[in-house]
Amino acid sequence: MRTPVILFQPYFRLSIHLESKTETYMQTTQIHQDLQIDTIQMRKAAMVLRAINHPLRQQMLKMIHRAGRMTVTELYNKLRLEQSVASQHLGILRAAGLVTTERKAKNIFYSVNQERLDFVHHVTADLVRG
Repeated sequence: MRTPVILFQPYFRLSIHLESKTETYMQTTQIHQDLQIDTIQMRKAAMVLRAINHPLRQQMLKMIHRAGRMTVTELYNKLRLEQSVASQHLGILRAAGLVTTERKAKNIFYSVNQERLDFVHHVTADLVRG
């Protein structure tokens, strides 16, 4: 005997699962909505903006940009930070795509992803204009 299970999933999608002993049938029906909000994409965009909107990370980006590329050791020495703090902030910048890495022997060099930063500036300028 099949038992229908109705699940509401993100993005206004209704899934109906029909379960049996041997097979699982899934029928997905898109519900028509005039307004669709992609909350996952919005959260990712907010993460990028939060990464930039921190004074220490802004300072790190400026230093890396001036130097062309830097290691975490160079950064934490110049900023007088703990290594773990510098690494944590670089990880946030890296996850946001604002810095790129290049490994040379034992060192990892960080560089500003200028293309990504320019794109973020372009998008935020459009948002502010309304």
